[in-house]
Amino acid sequence: MKKILGLVAIITIATTAFTYAQSKTDAALNQVLTAYYDVKNALATDKKDLAVEKAKFLSEKVNAVNHKDLPADQHKLFMEQAAIIKSKAAQLAGSNDIKTQRKAFEGISYAMIKTLKGLKFNSQTVYIQHCPMAKASWLNEKENIENPYYGSMMFDCGDVSETIKSK
Repeated sequence: MKKILGLVAIITIATTAFTYAQSKTDAALNQVLTAYYDVKNALATDKKDLAVEKAKFLSEKVNAVNHKDLPADQHKLFMEQAAIIKSKAAQLAGSNDIKTQRKAFEGISYAMIKTLKGLKFNSQTVYIQHCPMAKASWLNEKENIENPYYGSMMFDCGDVSETIKSK
């Protein structure tokens, strides 16, 4: 009986530790998502200098994710997509041309979409939106369209292509 209770205690502790580590990783990934939204919002409102600042912050948040706690398949996905996000964020941050920034943001967006779908970490509903003119998609925290690819020229151009409910 004591062995069974001891085994149950060990399993409970291990499960709790894994759940705690996973929730910390999810919290860090949600901070990445919030930083991504900040870049999107800057581009949607034509604020190229703010987009540079927010892209640098996005890279910092990606670096802060404790990815070692992820299961092997999710870890591989995160590492691949994190490299793309950081590379494209550096391109965005290194440019003063908003068209170049928006093109880099497209790469960030596709990597974020793939990460979100693969890791399912979002604590809030996320909307995948698509602009047919730009032939590109992005993530939005709101259902209303806020187009980062055309900004004020076509702020509300696009549609919601998918809704990802919170975890």
